[in-house]
Amino acid sequence: MIRTEFIEFSKRLKSLRVTNKKLQRDVAELLKVTERHYRLCESGKVDIPMSKLIALADFFDVSLDYLVGRSDNSKRG
Repeated sequence: MIRTEFIEFSKRLKSLRVTNKKLQRDVAELLKVTERHYRLCESGKVDIPMSKLIALADFFDVSLDYLVGRSDNSKRG
């Protein structure tokens, strides 16, 4: 069962990836995880360590709060 707190994160992560024309494989390589593991991250079925969340926010140039669904403002800073 997907925890509700991951639903917004999952949607944003996938949206950012698609908008930036990246494949799941591309983001998996960035995070140094398997493509299967990344798919589980994107579907909200596994927790993502803080270091990987920071890497994702940096990669997509968005704030952590935006990435995890705590803000609708994607600007960093």
